[in-house]
Amino acid sequence: MNRSLRQLFIAVITLFAIIIASTLWWTVFDAESLNKDPRNTRAFYHELSEPRGEILAANGTVLAESVKDNDTFKYQRKYSNGPLYAPITGFFSVATRANVGLEASENQLLSGNTDSQWLGRVRSLFTGREDSGASVETSIQTALQQLGGKLLNGETGAIVALDPHTGKILTLVESPSYDPNLLATHDVAQANSVYQTLIDESPSPLVDKATKQRFAASSTFNLITAAAALSTGRYTDSTSIPATSTYTVPGTNDVITNDIYWSGYSTTSAMSLSNAFAYGSSTAFAQLGNALGYQTLADEAAKFGFGSTVTIDGTPSVGTPMTALPSTFTTDQSANSVALAAIGQSGVDVTPLEEAMMVSAVADQGTIMKPTLVNRIRSANLTLLSQTTPTVFAKPLTSAEATSLSSMMASLVSTQAPNLELPNAKIAAVTGSSVNMSNTQNSNTWSVGFAPVNNPQIVVSVFLENTHGTAIETAAPIMQQMMEEALK
Repeated sequence: MNRSLRQLFIAVITLFAIIIASTLWWTVFDAESLNKDPRNTRAFYHELSEPRGEILAANGTVLAESVKDNDTFKYQRKYSNGPLYAPITGFFSVATRANVGLEASENQLLSGNTDSQWLGRVRSLFTGREDSGASVETSIQTALQQLGGKLLNGETGAIVALDPHTGKILTLVESPSYDPNLLATHDVAQANSVYQTLIDESPSPLVDKATKQRFAASSTFNLITAAAALSTGRYTDSTSIPATSTYTVPGTNDVITNDIYWSGYSTTSAMSLSNAFAYGSSTAFAQLGNALGYQTLADEAAKFGFGSTVTIDGTPSVGTPMTALPSTFTTDQSANSVALAAIGQSGVDVTPLEEAMMVSAVADQGTIMKPTLVNRIRSANLTLLSQTTPTVFAKPLTSAEATSLSSMMASLVSTQAPNLELPNAKIAAVTGSSVNMSNTQNSNTWSVGFAPVNNPQIVVSVFLENTHGTAIETAAPIMQQMMEEALK
């Protein structure tokens, strides 16, 4: 081969190498950053024309999938029982990039665009075969989810159920919800109209009520106030504390009274910490809060996760992480504010997920496990890409403190609502009610607990907004039925 031909050969080979290298770079190694760039509408529409991976319940039930379609986008995203599972799946739509649920937190994996899926993309380049995204296997129990949806029908509220020993979320139900199928339509005008309608609602159904909205904790916060007392070493279950029939909030003319359960107790001036908890004595816990002081209560709340954002799923490298708002404890350190904060008022606002985490600390001998929604992720060829390992979120209680609080919560049920007990399991719970500010004739109610008391298997947090009746009458029966289903 003469010199000119050799130079031409080298130049051609070099150009081919550059073309192959650049193609591999843009389509494989740098694909993730390009696809995530919000200015890249071409990538967005490309995503819509590719088969995304499935989202599955723990038993393999398909919650979201891509099916072939004959229109421009080639694949239609479909959601099984869309409104029921919307808080989990989120939506994938021509109206906007996925920004809620697993469609957002696992977006890059579902679309097949992460670095760990580069081999599939290379294979597709040479075979011409479309390589679908990864499948996401969740911890959601379909029987519990379906029951939760049935029990919330007609109510406004949320239910969270989790395994206290692993942090796995077993149920995440909200009402009202929305149908992600209406957003997944390929009719751009219709999808935009539905999306605008949903975001204009106040509060929007797109804003997760279980993790993205906070509500007054009311007397469920007695759990943390009691924990704070035990942590000082100055109080035990049997320590006598003031429990007068009324208590005037320091520096005000506001009077705190006790509810109907306290009225059946014979002593009107003092009772044990355990009995104050069981009978729901607001005057006792308001006075206890003042005795403990602001910092002790604030520090205890922080140990349970108040002030901390909780990441439920995902990382910025694969999408928009699914997070829960931090629950809040008041910054007002005045005596009147501390008295009210000790009974879950005056700026003590929580998410239903935080309530479940609080009770999980008691159920798991003082440890809160990090809440998770995904069990494992598999590639299109079923290769295991990742598997969730239970990790500790916080350890706010000693084992002895958890045992004491468990006994108090069990006493609350046996004292206030013995009809809640299951035939084969005792229940431990804490309840709370607060006035609904948009309708002062109704209440926001909580019932949060675990079962069985001697071997906790499930924690259930129930929140009902703008409902008529006490927590024992409204939220507690829902909690009971969810536990009964879980323990079958």
